[in-house]
Amino acid sequence: MNNDKLILTEEWDKVFPKSNLVNHRKITFHNRYGITLAADLYEPKEISGKVAAIAVSGPFGAVKEQSSGLYAQTMAEQGFLTIAFDPSFTGESGGFPRDVASPDINTEDFSAAVDFLATLESVDSERIGIIGIYGWGGMALNAAAIDTRIKATVTSTMYDMTRVTANGYFDSMTSDQRYELRQQLSAQRTEDYKSGTYAKIGGLPESAPEEAPFFLKDYVDYYKTKRGYHKNALNSNNGWNITSPLSLLNMPILKYSSEIRNAVLMIHGEKAHSVYFSKDAYKELTGENKELMIIPNAVHTDLYDRMDVIPFDKIKAFMDTYLV
Repeated sequence: MNNDKLILTEEWDKVFPKSNLVNHRKITFHNRYGITLAADLYEPKEISGKVAAIAVSGPFGAVKEQSSGLYAQTMAEQGFLTIAFDPSFTGESGGFPRDVASPDINTEDFSAAVDFLATLESVDSERIGIIGIYGWGGMALNAAAIDTRIKATVTSTMYDMTRVTANGYFDSMTSDQRYELRQQLSAQRTEDYKSGTYAKIGGLPESAPEEAPFFLKDYVDYYKTKRGYHKNALNSNNGWNITSPLSLLNMPILKYSSEIRNAVLMIHGEKAHSVYFSKDAYKELTGENKELMIIPNAVHTDLYDRMDVIPFDKIKAFMDTYLV
């Protein structure tokens, strides 16, 4: 039984302006584990017959009031019915403990979004796609590998969170370092159980030191400024639970990505520190309906909200081609 009792904010609280071309409302749906998910639904003001639909989520540690909502609203302006949802355990969605990630449950969240969309009277259930941003790009690929109802998948500035957690950036982590991480996380489990709370990893600094790596400055520029700050976002505040990486360490989510038969478009910035995730994942995809698009000179967070960088025309053309 689903016992989540969600409190949803009704006023416009997004980090992007509201469009006058679409209708917007809050909705909820539940996943296969009984967790209630909260979402923003965007639809063109003029709908004729059954339309194609898209579910959007990400970035990892963000909420639907940030990038995913911007993507969803923009695609609704292009004629699609869309939802941007908070994954389980985050934002306005249900699930306890809070502020944890699960490669299984978060993949399921995408399929649960498809469940919801497929049952709407205004949606053609044979024309449903998904968009995953940052860490939810990897979850989106995993969902596409298991859920054949997903006819088209777009990943934007994709991270494979299981790979980076287990191997570190650029696969630099050794087995000894991985074992040390497991020891630290295991010890933290004991401390959390004793205290009855879940210690947080801590959020981004208010400003990045001059000597900080560029990717940290990139994240701070989005999550800690007016550009992208939101009170519900983990990355804007105290971050994930320290033990959240446990579920990611031993579960490579892209194991069966080569078996995705439906269409995939992967988009990444040329100068993003994370571009190797998309390049490597793309190599594993098969079939003539797969495409990798590298945006010249773009960094990681440019694809979060830069309307002059995000290739929405390309995304629309891709969805129009495969959601038929």
